[in-house]
Amino acid sequence: MRTTGGTAGDVPVDVSRVPAREAAERELSKPMYHENDPSLLQRGLDRFWDWVGGLFDAASQATPGGVVGLVAVVTVVLALLAALWWRLGTPTRTPTGAGDSLFDEGPRTAAEHRAAATRHASAGQWNQAVQERMRAIVRSLEERALLDPRPGRTADEAAAEAARPLPAHADGLRAAARAFGDVTYGGRTADEAAYRRIEQLDTAVERTKPDLGAAMATAAFTEAPR
Repeated sequence: MRTTGGTAGDVPVDVSRVPAREAAERELSKPMYHENDPSLLQRGLDRFWDWVGGLFDAASQATPGGVVGLVAVVTVVLALLAALWWRLGTPTRTPTGAGDSLFDEGPRTAAEHRAAATRHASAGQWNQAVQERMRAIVRSLEERALLDPRPGRTADEAAAEAARPLPAHADGLRAAARAFGDVTYGGRTADEAAYRRIEQLDTAVERTKPDLGAAMATAAFTEAPR
């Protein structure tokens, strides 16, 4: 590129393209030209908020009443969600197993359930100890043929059925079933005293001779046509 001056005293200056470009790059790389240049992160944030603002503007224009109408719609939606939350409650995890079934694993003997309960009690895991001890009671009654083995039986059902041949322990069986339900489905925490009561009930039930006459009479009364 050739540059000539406007007066007779000017001297022609010849600057080739490559040196000129290099000179411009050196000049523009100086910090003074970049003091007010936003960082890449800042530019990204600015673009994000511009996008959000565009969405809000579009929604407000599409909603009757503009911004006020959009705020009203959002308020109604939040109110509906709050009402559903209050009506349905906080979602909870479904307990393992079929419904409220007492046994959530494969068949084990009463002795195995008692051993598991003892291990949990030794570790201070009272919830699991209560669960296993209640399972030991019911499994023991099944092994003694005082209860028919039935998949899906709940703790309450087992207590009600076991109370027929063991009327002296009806209250204890109901209390044990209630404790089992509290820790398994009610989100409550058992303590050592709760476990010891079920442990003592297990021992007492094991030593009690069943009243088969009373059990048969109760079964006949409940099965009689009304």
